[in-house]
Amino acid sequence: MTTERIRVGIIGANVRNGWGRDAHIPALSALPEFEITAVCTSRQETADETAKHFGIPHAFADPLKMVQHPDVDLVSICVRVPFHHQLGMAALNAGKHLYCEWPLAAVTEQAQEMRDSAVRKGVRHVVGLQARGARAFNLVRDLVADGYVGKVLSCTMIVSTPTWGAEFVRDWAYMADRSSGKTLLTSVGGHSIDALCFCLGEFKELSSVVATQRERVKIVETGETIQMTSPDQVLLSGVLQSGAVASVHLRGGIANGTGFLFEIHGTEGDLAIVPANPRQAPYIQVSEFTVRGAQSGKPLADLSIPECYRWVPPAVPAGLPFNIAQLYMPMAEGIRGGKSVSPGFDVAFKRHQLLDVIQKASDTGIRQAL
Repeated sequence: MTTERIRVGIIGANVRNGWGRDAHIPALSALPEFEITAVCTSRQETADETAKHFGIPHAFADPLKMVQHPDVDLVSICVRVPFHHQLGMAALNAGKHLYCEWPLAAVTEQAQEMRDSAVRKGVRHVVGLQARGARAFNLVRDLVADGYVGKVLSCTMIVSTPTWGAEFVRDWAYMADRSSGKTLLTSVGGHSIDALCFCLGEFKELSSVVATQRERVKIVETGETIQMTSPDQVLLSGVLQSGAVASVHLRGGIANGTGFLFEIHGTEGDLAIVPANPRQAPYIQVSEFTVRGAQSGKPLADLSIPECYRWVPPAVPAGLPFNIAQLYMPMAEGIRGGKSVSPGFDVAFKRHQLLDVIQKASDTGIRQAL
């Protein structure tokens, strides 16, 4: 497979709505390395509708049939977290390369099984930690490594989201249940904490508070209230392997105030990542960010992001598809060259383990060493 286009089957791309339609299909359609050959939704009529709309040859309502189809080389999973493990294992057992959205699975044991199966099968695998494809975070990672701030002393991250507030739309109500695997800690927290570790390295030790301040929430369409077991506040403080101290505050149900801030302070300078448009709710994995920097006590100023941090052709749309496409590009290189790709399921498993430690630190009130 050195010259042929990589044939992709997407599970969860519905023409009517969803992440597969809004992010994956535009990203893959703009990359000449790939061809979307199959789509799977929960009903055959919507699969047929989606395939016809986008000119996709094959449509399925049964994902097991899709992952076994000979015209599919790579499976992309874009459905809710509780289904990631079952569908991912089916794709891996069929010997297909796999892109799976984050969180990789509902629990860490499932993530480990998916990682181990991918390694045994010798396929390429990527998890959708899209901040690793964002130009701003790659620039900051390189600036830190090149000594822009000197020795890193500390970092502060604030992440706010309107989700996990007092109200849920019916389609998102499942996220109020901690057992779903998609919570403020696992979803927003996983993306955000991974971005911090991507730029600055892993945690050495940490303390945390994982709290549910709103024990009942309202369903917008019906007015009924349901119990919320997912956290809506997460506080994390710790020490990185480098010795730098770090703090993270994840805030659910926040529409005002600071939407996102990531500040890095060092002996020689400072860096900050802030939303490019502060009037829009920021999402670390898809939003546009501005990098600001300063050295020698000067005030922070915007830093330009060199063109080398764009890995995809100009045809790739800005917004939701961009960081997705940035992750698909190295995956194409890995598939064609038979090389490992990052962020793979090994990264995902490590991140699931870290989230477990954060929860344990909160449950026990005891500082945890990693």
